[in-house]
Amino acid sequence: MRLSARIGLAVGCTVPLLVLASGWLLLQLVARDLHRAEDDHLRERAAAVLPDARALLRAGAAGRPKAADTRERALYSAALDVGVRVVGPDGSFSGGPQPGSGVPLPARTGAPLTVRADGASWRALARPVRTPLASGTLWVFTSDTADRGQQRLVRRRVLVSTLLAAPLSGLLAWGMAAGAAAPLRRLTRRTAGLDPRSDRVRLPLERTGVTEVDELAATVRTVLARYDEQAARTAEALDTARSFSAAAAHELRTPLMSIGTNLDILAGHPGLPEPDRTEVVADLRREHGRLLGLLVMLRDLGRGDLVEADAFRTADLTEIAEAAVAEARRHAPGALIVLDASAGITVRGWEPGLRLLLDNLLANGVAHGADAGGLVSVTVGLRRVGEWIVLTVDDGGAGVPVQDRERIFERFRRGPLSAGSGLGLTLVAQQAALHRGAVTVGGAPGGTGARFEVRLPAGEGELPDRRDWLIGTAGTYRSQGFPKEDS
Repeated sequence: MRLSARIGLAVGCTVPLLVLASGWLLLQLVARDLHRAEDDHLRERAAAVLPDARALLRAGAAGRPKAADTRERALYSAALDVGVRVVGPDGSFSGGPQPGSGVPLPARTGAPLTVRADGASWRALARPVRTPLASGTLWVFTSDTADRGQQRLVRRRVLVSTLLAAPLSGLLAWGMAAGAAAPLRRLTRRTAGLDPRSDRVRLPLERTGVTEVDELAATVRTVLARYDEQAARTAEALDTARSFSAAAAHELRTPLMSIGTNLDILAGHPGLPEPDRTEVVADLRREHGRLLGLLVMLRDLGRGDLVEADAFRTADLTEIAEAAVAEARRHAPGALIVLDASAGITVRGWEPGLRLLLDNLLANGVAHGADAGGLVSVTVGLRRVGEWIVLTVDDGGAGVPVQDRERIFERFRRGPLSAGSGLGLTLVAQQAALHRGAVTVGGAPGGTGARFEVRLPAGEGELPDRRDWLIGTAGTYRSQGFPKEDS
């Protein structure tokens, strides 16, 4: 059933009930007002005839019939349009419209009341009559036929209004509801043509003036936007999975072929001399380590591509740097690793990603930071410069040639002497871009070695729109627009 029909039916049933309730209340008020008017008239007539009623009782008690007749006529004349009855010790005198003599009356009453007999009813008022010779009661009556007629008229009009109110109010409510529901029908037609699976057309922002319809349209737009966002993230996840498979298949082929070749050598030459056998086993270990490192790096790149904004928290970058430096010292006890960091530097970010960034920068520094004498030295600096958090990692190695300073962040880019996976610095660039920052490489301040500098914004921000580091280097790792640090 349509909403307009429901509203019309509800109003068509409710309004007659309200009319009946209002009519009943009106009938009670009319009856009370009519009775009040009758009672006031009875009191007025009773006060007017009371002297004549006293004179009538005195004349009757004194045994003067002629005087009694005269007083009786005077009583009836004063009564005008009401009926009177004087009840004394020697009998009663009555005249005008009133109940029959056989209708019982209350012994005493101080207020008007209704007396019914033979299908008729009267309003009656009693007043005591006292004289030195006799005492009695004066009754004043008036017929309430006219009042009951007016009440019946009001009752009929209420019933007629109720019968008319049911269809008229229902039709009127249906018409008004149909007009009010027009924006809702238009919204229904617009949304019915939307197919989020096949097109990207969405509801335009149009105000209808109906708050509920505008709120519903806003809710539909929000749901569709969330659908689009989730569909985009799902597509990114599928692209990431495909890229992971392709990259793993491409990069794992070489170490797997090398491992297979070495295994063939070991299997085909059981009597291989010990020095050659040791060299083959060592090569197997290197390829196994390279294979394992490559899988770990690919997994970390995939995690960075799929991390959501709700994973970001306020992270203490100083504590993360201290933990990363302590771990690097345990893995490279012969290296000189120094941390120069201000206390309490925090950033809004993904803590596992920030730790990945530091671990890979430190691993790169330890791997390439040996000077001519073979001493490995790495210095980590962390401080705040204006609205940026600046992280620097300096090493004492040969440095990075100028022509290679941008290419080293690309996937699987390895130097001629590198034994790594070629993904460590790609991970650094990914995490810098994920935190709305950038990473650059230049010469170390001492003149030898390399300096990797990561700048992260101190405030909050949005995740980058495009994250496909497993497909290709998506981030910006050049320092474009960032303030230069004073040397």
